[in-house]
Order: sequence, then structure tokens, then C-alpha cells
Amino acid sequence: MRRRRSLASQLLVWQLVVVTLLLCAVGALTVVQTGSNFRSNEERRMLSVAENVAATNVVQTSMGNWRVLAAPAETARSLSGASYVLIVDSRRVVLASPDPAQIGSTLDTPTTAFDGKAWVGTVDDSIEAHVPVFDEQTRKVNGMVVAGVIEPGLFDGALDQPEDVLRYLAIALVIGVTGSLLLARRVKNQTLGLEPHEITALVENREALLHGIKEGVVGLDAQDRITLVNDHARDLLALPDDAVGRSVEELELNDRLRDVLTGRATGVDQLVLRQGVVLTLNRMPIEGAGAVVTLRDRTELLALQHELDASQHATDTLRAQAHEFANRLHTIAGLIALKEYDEVSNYIHQISSAQDQWRTEVSSRIGDPAVAALLIAKASLAAERGTALRMEPDSVLGRVDEALSADLVMVLGNLVDNALDALSSLSTNGAQKWIEVGVMQLDDEVQVVVRDSGPGVAPELAEEVFRHGFTTKAASHGERGIGLALIRRACLRRGGSVSVAGSVFTARLPW
Repeated sequence: MRRRRSLASQLLVWQLVVVTLLLCAVGALTVVQTGSNFRSNEERRMLSVAENVAATNVVQTSMGNWRVLAAPAETARSLSGASYVLIVDSRRVVLASPDPAQIGSTLDTPTTAFDGKAWVGTVDDSIEAHVPVFDEQTRKVNGMVVAGVIEPGLFDGALDQPEDVLRYLAIALVIGVTGSLLLARRVKNQTLGLEPHEITALVENREALLHGIKEGVVGLDAQDRITLVNDHARDLLALPDDAVGRSVEELELNDRLRDVLTGRATGVDQLVLRQGVVLTLNRMPIEGAGAVVTLRDRTELLALQHELDASQHATDTLRAQAHEFANRLHTIAGLIALKEYDEVSNYIHQISSAQDQWRTEVSSRIGDPAVAALLIAKASLAAERGTALRMEPDSVLGRVDEALSADLVMVLGNLVDNALDALSSLSTNGAQKWIEVGVMQLDDEVQVVVRDSGPGVAPELAEEVFRHGFTTKAASHGERGIGLALIRRACLRRGGSVSVAGSVFTARLPW
């Protein structure tokens, strides 16, 4: 393989090329400008020489005597440095010239001198000035004086002083090489010592990596504009094709997602709902350059976690029942040891009646097996926590389809759990803590109402608990609190709603 040139050598070569081209351009402009100045100066000088010769008395009075005219013409040529000075009569016959062979020949150069007007211009390779000679008595044009100088070649002036040219070229090359090396060093420091092909490979690898990984990646600048987004992030966030370059505030995103992307919501593993998908976002600020946000789809993992939570709830219920059963056995054993046999009988009858009464009430009002089983299990869990679980007198629910049954179990279970969590840390000063559940089957929807003896939710947070509450808990306590957001999603998916007024949560799930 051909060895790649380093960045310094590439910059040096290109800098030399630029310097060379610049010198050529400057040289060309200098030659053109020098030639223009030379012509202008020489035209004026030749005109002055021709005028001086034409104004002499000898020339004006001796136009026909070529022997007399040779002296003033040669004298003017020698003193002025002109290449030649010619004196021509009115018939265009050359009377005086530094070239003896030209004397007597006819000069056919176009001129205005015979019309009484001086003329200056270029003839062949010479700059000439034509000045008319007037007769001293008649003041008629009886001839003209031609003064001319041969133009030097294009590079004659430069070749006259080759040392200066080489000196300037050497200075320019030294400056170019030094500048190239300093520029290469600066660029290399700014690119972390990477060569151009390494930078290209790094960019290509980054693009392949971004689009190949299964995690979503979103890059933001300091003004919260999207600078890069890979395919997976575009799909998860449902971003438009022109999202790159647009601000987060311009995109149709929910408030929670905007807060996480812009950094207003801080913390690791931020949970966000986006079009029915649970996403986990992590934002990593880059000082002075914005931030990078990674996101993962947690929907499947969350479903597995809910299954685990269901198993955990069943375990807690069995543990609560076992604990309650052990306490009752200890009580019965103590009564038997005291030989209080009548009290034993009354205690057993009381326990059996209370359990049978709750099961009978749930079974008579709730016809769906899954919902009924949930309420029976939650009663034991609530009893262990010192909370009474009761049912509204108007509650009634028949058997429903599997999808609605699953949504009711999720909604009812999360609302009861939230109520238990709220009451567990509540000091009641000896007052009874209770949770009341209502499930009403109407013509076109099922209405679930859960109220408790706690202080409830402040009115200003009535909407925020569903939009931000789950994420606030998740940021500080793992997955806790996501239940309210899932309840809202389930209700909205069915075209229903969920609301809270104080300590009363009401969910509507249409058929």
C-alpha cells in the first residue's frame, strides 16, 4: 500500500503550491504594470525628443539638405538615449537616420504629423513619437521628426537583476514553509494528533456505530438544537425527517420529553412515555458543546417487571395471610391455655364471619373473576398494613372481555397500591385508616373510583401527577410511581379518562 503523507507534509506541499502561484501572479502583474509604466514614460520622453528636434532652426530651414540634418538628429539620439531619430520630408522620404541604408527610403508608417498634429504610439516593436516640422516662413508642414525606442522583452527587466529575483523567491519560500509547519502543528493539536485519513475513518466509524447500535442516540448543541440522531432514536421518538437542525421546542414532543432532552429534568434513567412506548433516557452534558442523550425501549422490560410485581403481590398476600393466620393461631392457643373455650369458639366464629362477609360481598358484586380475586387479595395486604379495605354500596360489575379485565386489574391494582403507599407513612393519631373501592358498570363504560382517608392531592397538582408524577418517583426511587402514567395511558387508549379530586381517583374505561 502507498504510504500516506502526514498532515504536515500535505500542508507544506499545498502551501508551496499556493506560494508559487502567488509569486507567479504577482510577477505577472508586476511585469504588466512595469510594461505599462515603461510605455507611458517612453511615449512622453520620445515626444519631448521629437518636439525639441522639430523646433530647432536648422531643421526648419534645412529640410532639403540631408547632410545638414544628420548632425542634429544624431545629437538628439545620443543625448536622449533614443533608439533612433529620423527626419522625414513632406514626401515621406527619410533625410536623416542612424542607419545609412534607410536614408532615401520612403517611410509609410501611418501618422497624423503631416496634418499638423503630433502622434505617439507603437510601431512594430518600438514606441514612436511623430512631430510635424513647420516651415519657418510659411508655417506649413514640410516634414516630420520621428523619435523611437525599442521596447524591451517581457522578462528583460527581471533578468537584469536575477539575484534580487532569487532573493525574493527564497524569502517567500522560507515564509511559506515556516507558515506551513506552524499551521500544521496548530491543526494537529486541534485534531488531537489525528491525520486526515484517521479523522475520515473516525467519522465513518461513528456513523456506522450510531446507526448500528440498538440504543437511540440524540445529539444536541448548546441551544438545544438537534445535531445528530440515529435511526433507532428517530423511530422511538417518532421524529420527522427534518428534525436535525431544529430546536427541541419546535418539535411536537410532550412536556416531559422536552424537560429531559433540554436538561430541565435531571437524574439517571429518566422514564418517559412516547406514543405508548416506555423509554428510559440518560442525558450527558458536554461542556460548551451541548449534550448527548441515549434512550432505550423499556416497554418489554416493564411488562416483565409488572409480571414480577404481580408475583410479588401474590407473595406479599400469601405472606400477609400466613402472618395473619399465625397470629390467630397464637391467639387461639392462648385462649385454650387459659381454658377459655367459649371465647375460642366465639373468636373462630368472628374470624370466619369477617372473611366470609368480604368474600361474599366481593363475589356478589363483582362478576369478573380476575377483578374479584384482586380485591380479595388486596384486603389481606391492607389488613397487614393496618388499613381497612371496603367497597362502595353501588359497586357492580359483570363478566367482561379479557382485554378490559386486564386493564381493570391494572388500573384498580395500581390505584389501591398508591393509596396504601400514601397511608403507610400517614400518622392518624389512632384513627382508622381506610380505602374505599367502587367499580360501576354503566351502559358504555366501567367507572373505577378509589378514595382513602389521606389528605389527597393538592388541586394544583391534579394534572401533573399523571404527567410528571411517575417520573419524579422513578428518578428517586427506581420504578415507583409509573402506575399513574400507565393508568392514564390505558384509559386514553380506550377513549376514557382519569382524574383526581383530593383523595378521590376516578378512572373511566369505555367498553
